[in-house]
Amino acid sequence: MTNQRLGLIALCLMVVCGAGCSTTAITNLTPSRLPRKENGQYQFAAEYSTRQQSLIKESMEAFVIVGNEQYPMQRTPMLTNRWETLVPIAPEQDVVTYRFRFNYEYLSIPERRSNSRESKYYQLFLLE
Repeated sequence: MTNQRLGLIALCLMVVCGAGCSTTAITNLTPSRLPRKENGQYQFAAEYSTRQQSLIKESMEAFVIVGNEQYPMQRTPMLTNRWETLVPIAPEQDVVTYRFRFNYEYLSIPERRSNSRESKYYQLFLLE
């Protein structure tokens, strides 16, 4: 094998290994259908799982984004990677499109850096 081919194989291995070390998943824990509530408040929940070792967990902030509004989420007690919040939804709305955003800092050289991840879009159907 040539040095060029060996270098290419080494580069591919580094990319594959590096991708496995920082795997991140945002899991929607909100049901897709909920009965309509008189108070108009609906619970949204998500789980953020990552293998990124440089992430500074204390810096994490989570939000539900509905239209142009962002609703801050709180960590659930005793589960450090699960987040939830209540979101007001107008009584005339039957479908809500939303996504989750997680902002965080991570260790980098020479200083901390900021980043964020967003989930795909989801829909919540409100039933009579």
